Amino acid sequence: MANLLLVITGGIAAYKAPELVRRLRETGQAVTCVLTENAQRFVTPLALSAVSEQPVYTNLWDLKDEREMGHIRLTRETDAILIAPASADFLAKMANGLNDDLASALMLASDKPALIAPAMNHLMWQNPATQRNVDALKAAGHSFIGPEVGDMACGEYGPGRMSDVPDLVKAVAGPRPLAGKHALITSGPTREALDPVRYLSNHSSGQQGMAIATSLAQAGAQVTLVSGPTALLAPSGVHQVDVVSAQEMLAACQAALPADILVCAAAVADYRAADVIDHKLKKTGENLSLNLVETPDILKTLCHSPQRPFLTIGFAAETGDLATKAMAKRTYKGCDWLLANDVGANPAIFGGADNQILFLGADAPEAWPLQSKAAVADALAAKIIKYFA
Repeated sequence: MANLLLVITGGIAAYKAPELVRRLRETGQAVTCVLTENAQRFVTPLALSAVSEQPVYTNLWDLKDEREMGHIRLTRETDAILIAPASADFLAKMANGLNDDLASALMLASDKPALIAPAMNHLMWQNPATQRNVDALKAAGHSFIGPEVGDMACGEYGPGRMSDVPDLVKAVAGPRPLAGKHALITSGPTREALDPVRYLSNHSSGQQGMAIATSLAQAGAQVTLVSGPTALLAPSGVHQVDVVSAQEMLAACQAALPADILVCAAAVADYRAADVIDHKLKKTGENLSLNLVETPDILKTLCHSPQRPFLTIGFAAETGDLATKAMAKRTYKGCDWLLANDVGANPAIFGGADNQILFLGADAPEAWPLQSKAAVADALAAKIIKYFA
């Protein structure tokens, strides 16, 4: 998930900020808002905190935040900066290194280029002083979107309107090549009950499935994430369906169809108890035998469904002879692509932050290096984008 710092300065266009935050979050952005004093005349910190689900920052002299050097920390923890609306006064401060409030101080302390969306009266925008400031900011590496030509709040007409929210979102999020596609993703482990307190499961953390959901959402896909029990929550814009057992996961996937893309990244328990005991099993001093039966094969079932997604992708956690087992599994499951990993050779993959993949597609197998699960997700998203292109 990308971390975006949204700086909101004084201007009537600031009333669009809550909608802008909401739309940015739908693209997978985590949005932190900073308001100038004048911006608070048009939109409240409470409204922005509600839509962003993050603290909103307004004061350079906040004792708690500045004891932790908050204006420095905010710039270090962000991936990108959007200033919308950007007033003429704020452009002048940025261009000349002035920093008498939190917003201007953090911009002076930042080494990241900002995307700036000006909003002001057309004569203010066309004033030579403003244009000199704009040129200086462009020379410093900042980029601009807008302003647009149109009616002003003051009743005049000309260049100075802030760009529309969809255009700002598009500029921040970048290309959205999977827009209009529905991606169905399974993630995490399943739990198969033995009695009211015990179950069969595995060590899956759900990190890989969550990373894939995030990458595909950032590429514009509508994402449904069917997740087994994990401590993870899907980013804004991803619809998460929580399940426990393999049967529940299959039912949730079938209910989510049709889909264009299926990624089965969940580590589904292969067996369940034939009969779940309705009371806690007690020790008797003797060995216990369990009668286990297979759980439904979710990937195979969906690959052979009348509503089979256009592109089906599976994951395979194996131990030893990875290539042979992965190729056999891809054929058996009937999926288009398979991402296999050897959890015996590298036990830290299960539940860890990194993954090492053998990718099986239409061409020769590809051995991907050990890398973060986020990087694996981005690599898979890139292949999906290329496939649909």
